[in-house]
Amino acid sequence: MSPPSSKLAIVGAGVAGCTLAAQLCRKGWHAEDLSIWEAGRGAGGRTATRRSRLDPYLRIDHGASLFNISLQPPPEVLQPLIEQGWVEAWKEPIATINGAAELLPHHTPSSFFKGECFRGREGMEQLCWGLLALAGETLPTNFGCLVRGLDRDQGDWLLKNADGDTLVRAEALVLTGTLLAHPRSRLTFGWPAPPLQVLAEQLQDPALNHALAAIAALRFEARSTLLLRLPPPEAEAWQALPFRLLLFDPSGQQRWGLWRVAIQPLPDGSCAVVAHSSATFAGEHLGVFGSGSAMARQLGLPPPLEQEQQVIRALSDSLDDALKPWLPQQSCERGDRQLMRWGAAFPVPPGLPPELRWNEDLRLGFCGDFMDGPGFGRVEGAMRSAEGLAERLAHRTPSEAPPLP
Repeated sequence: MSPPSSKLAIVGAGVAGCTLAAQLCRKGWHAEDLSIWEAGRGAGGRTATRRSRLDPYLRIDHGASLFNISLQPPPEVLQPLIEQGWVEAWKEPIATINGAAELLPHHTPSSFFKGECFRGREGMEQLCWGLLALAGETLPTNFGCLVRGLDRDQGDWLLKNADGDTLVRAEALVLTGTLLAHPRSRLTFGWPAPPLQVLAEQLQDPALNHALAAIAALRFEARSTLLLRLPPPEAEAWQALPFRLLLFDPSGQQRWGLWRVAIQPLPDGSCAVVAHSSATFAGEHLGVFGSGSAMARQLGLPPPLEQEQQVIRALSDSLDDALKPWLPQQSCERGDRQLMRWGAAFPVPPGLPPELRWNEDLRLGFCGDFMDGPGFGRVEGAMRSAEGLAERLAHRTPSEAPPLP
């Protein structure tokens, strides 16, 4: 059987990939001419919400808890998302803690909170599901599909799985993340080389080589994340805290190895707590990815269970110590604990230059929060870079899209 075909294959169903699909369809593309390929269980990427088939009340925003729009005008997709009820304004209290365990009013100049803040209604994943709804119900989405290889045939792109089978033949390709192009895939997953780099050696395209060199120079901060689910009796103390989001200033990060803690009440009276480590802590534990990682399961990586428990214990102890002025001792031990590792949680400037986001000869594009420009490193940047690429491709087939200036 021949593989399915697509005019444009989008790898990644995070904010950038879903925004690109939504904006192209809003500007005249047919949803069925696109296809999205995502290794995770569903849409969201770093704005995903962890759920359980066995527990209808479980809902943990284990990546971003909110997103902000720092510049006006906002991305074009934002208003329809608000009007249709997919996202809403963030109105919960935010505080900052320093290394002396002093709770300070939130007044950080961080770029993550400038302007207006929003969240997905009933889960951050609703941001991306709303974007897919804007694209239309006929959009082909392929979840749980890890693109492991890339090839070219008669000018088309071939996306392949780990067995070398072709998943789709596409006239054009957009990568919304750097996994298939960045050398970190060798360190993170033990791949011999990034798939796009392997193909580039055959193609010898100067523009592609330039883009790959720029991508290889990108740096990312990791995060180790403790996911804590507390039953209703224990959740009351956490929900009584004077904040829903706690930030750690530099002295707090140095003392506890924590960066941010989000308190997320659940419909059944229980509570989810998400504790993100500092970049330094995560850098010291890069090889510990968490046994619940969907990517690790797809790659067949053995979970380092002993090391995982050590990291869970370290993060739990730090969280207990930081919050002991307000919570009973060893509060973390009274809940269900899991570990999540974000290997490339935040890109570090400078990002990929905008002039490298589209290769006309190969019909290859890039978008995401790693692109240099407004909102770099945040949801806003992912939206804006995707809308910029969509503008170049709007109302044209991929082969007719003009090169970027």
